[in-house]
Amino acid sequence: MMETQNLYEVALTCLPGVGPLLTRQLVSYCGSAQAVFETPPGKLQKIPGVGPTLLKNIAAGSKTALLQAEEKLKMAAAHDVQLLFYTSSKFPNRLKTLPDAPTLLYYRGNADLNHHRIISMVGTRQITTYGQTVTERIVDELKPYNAMIVSGLAYGVDVVAHRAALQAGLPTIGVMATGPETVYPAVHRKYAERMLTQGGLLTENTFGTRPDAPRFPARNRIIAGMSDCTIVVEAALKSGTLITANIAHSYDKEVMAVPGNITSPVSEGTNYLIKSLKAAAYTSVQDLVELLNWDLQDEAKARKQHAAFDLSEYTADEIKVLQVLQQSREEQMDNLSWKAQVPVSLLASVLLGLEFKGMVKAMPGKRFAILS
Repeated sequence: MMETQNLYEVALTCLPGVGPLLTRQLVSYCGSAQAVFETPPGKLQKIPGVGPTLLKNIAAGSKTALLQAEEKLKMAAAHDVQLLFYTSSKFPNRLKTLPDAPTLLYYRGNADLNHHRIISMVGTRQITTYGQTVTERIVDELKPYNAMIVSGLAYGVDVVAHRAALQAGLPTIGVMATGPETVYPAVHRKYAERMLTQGGLLTENTFGTRPDAPRFPARNRIIAGMSDCTIVVEAALKSGTLITANIAHSYDKEVMAVPGNITSPVSEGTNYLIKSLKAAAYTSVQDLVELLNWDLQDEAKARKQHAAFDLSEYTADEIKVLQVLQQSREEQMDNLSWKAQVPVSLLASVLLGLEFKGMVKAMPGKRFAILS
């Protein structure tokens, strides 16, 4: 059953003219990827965004798409690759809420892509001694917080961050611009192989994809989207690293930058991000802890471990909200209002009060998560 479901999910991404947004639209209306192929044309054409051309593509391309999907599943089995459709529980939750997120990911590894704390680290390929020292220090400072380190497996800051994470015993994910079976640059294969048992390799690109230049900016949006914060260590003023930072900023994700020597070209980008208020300055792990409220999370967790849930500390509406979030961990505001039976007009103030008490955290897209 699961293999059949996966077959149709992969096939849906093979249909010509069906991009990520339309894929979500079709699945949302039809109920599943398989149902999209089985729904009569008369019903499909009533779905917003579905026109005569797409109907023709689905009718003419279904058989070919299923054959292509079957081949991809065989390749995945041969290379020990997991094909994660966006509805999978293993798909990164932080990523799936973003409008330009991929609908299918190719993943090799053993780490949880929904790890409790995920930090992306990016920077120049022309890393300086200062940049290497700072990158290693940041990773080392993250050890007590058991954070997952995400980067792009490239030369410079990327590979230093991955290597430091492996040495520190932290899980680390390399997001690639190639197919899942290709490590680029090949010289980093030894680190990539270690990451398969202490993290993993992730890509949206199918088997046989070459590392063409346009794929790297697309890769960067995954790095920015699947983490809680993107830390820029060193970057030139005009660079792919700043593109990643700007993408994270556009997603309402936290961005931090390491201040650098004002005479160094690879510090121009980080200093600019701080000066333009697109990034907070990273000078120690405490800056990150306070930015992401990790201290409040840990305090809340400690309270739960040492004391029972004291209802007297919360209002009736706060208790309703907490009970919902304890079950689902994270909810969109409208859903939370309906499930907790708290009017939206009142819910905002209730959530603010719970934030002050260190019990919930606001997430992008008007979502709220319980801290634990």
